[in-house]
Amino acid sequence: MRSVNSIETKKPDMTLIACLSPYSADQVRALAGTSDIDVRLAPAPPDPEAVRAAVPDADIIISDQRHKHRLDRETLASLKHCRLIQQPAVGYDAIDHVAAAEFGIPLANAGGYNSDTVADWVVMGILNLLRFGAWHDRNLRNGSWRLATAQPRELGALTVGIIGMGNIGRAITRRLVAFGSPVIYADVVRRADVPGAREAGFHEVLERSDIVSVHVPLSEATRGLIGEDELKRMRTDAILVNASRGPVVDEPALIRALDAGAIAAAALDVFEGEPLSEDSPLRRMDSVFMTPHIAGDTRESRARMLGVVGDNIRRALAGRSLLNVVNGVPAGGGPTTEGTTT
Repeated sequence: MRSVNSIETKKPDMTLIACLSPYSADQVRALAGTSDIDVRLAPAPPDPEAVRAAVPDADIIISDQRHKHRLDRETLASLKHCRLIQQPAVGYDAIDHVAAAEFGIPLANAGGYNSDTVADWVVMGILNLLRFGAWHDRNLRNGSWRLATAQPRELGALTVGIIGMGNIGRAITRRLVAFGSPVIYADVVRRADVPGAREAGFHEVLERSDIVSVHVPLSEATRGLIGEDELKRMRTDAILVNASRGPVVDEPALIRALDAGAIAAAALDVFEGEPLSEDSPLRRMDSVFMTPHIAGDTRESRARMLGVVGDNIRRALAGRSLLNVVNGVPAGGGPTTEGTTT
C-alpha cells in the first residue's frame, strides 16, 4: 500500500499510465504491449487526495473498475496532458464524463465485454426465484425437508419485460427466446430490430410483465427510475431483477413493496450502498435472491475486458482512433473515434 507522499515523480520522456484498478505494474505493461512505459499504481484504500496526487501528469489513466476511486471535475481539471481515460468496465458513473468532454479528454469504456455474462446471471436469478432454489438449498443444509407453499413456475410461461435494450438486454432476449418467454421492452432509444421482443411503453412493461429486468446506466435521469409509483404498477406476483446499478432502484421503496406483498420477489446483484449493510432488511427476506455485484464477472468476461482495455491503450499510445468512446471526444488530434458501444 502506498501513501500520498510516496507517489513517484514521472520519469522524463516516458509515457505514464496511472492505474486506479487493482492491477500490478506488470499487468499494465502487458496491456500496453510494451515495457517502455512508466506505471503508477494508485494507493489503497480509496482516497480522493491520493487519486488527485497520482493522476495529474498521467498520459493515460486506467480508472477503477469497482468505482471506488472517483474522477471528479476537480481531479480532471488537474490533468495536464491526458490522452485517454479507460474504464475497464461498462459503467462509468464514478467519472465526471461531462467535465472530461469539456477538457477534451476521451473517456472510453469496455462496452459489450460482459453482456453474455450478465445475461446468464439474470436467467439464473429468475430461475432461482421461480423454483425457490436458494430457499430449498438453505433448508436442506439446515436439516429440513420442507416444500415451498407456493407453486414453482416455468420461465417459458411468463412474460419478461426488459427496461433498457442495449447489449445486455439483447443477450437476455436471445436466452429468453430459447425458453419460449414472450419479451417486451422499453428503451430511451427506439430499436425496431430486436428479434423475439416487442417494443412497449415504460408503464406497459411494468404493468404487463411477470418479470421486470432493469438494464440502464446510472445517471441523474435513471437514479430512482424504479421507485414507489413504479413498483405499485407492477403485478403483485411479479419479480424485479436489477443487475445494472443499485441507485436505479429506490431501495427503501423496494423493501416496503416486498414487505407489503406489493411484488413477489427480487433478484439483486447491486445495491444503493455497497457492500450491503449488515442490518439491511433485504438480508432476512426469503423472497430476495442476492449476490455481491458479481453478475458481470467470469473468467471469460474478464479476458474480453482486458482485451478491450489493452487494445485501446495500445491505440492511444500509437495515436490511433479509439474504441468505445462514450463522451464524444476523439483521440487527441487524431482521426474520428470508432464504435461508441455503451
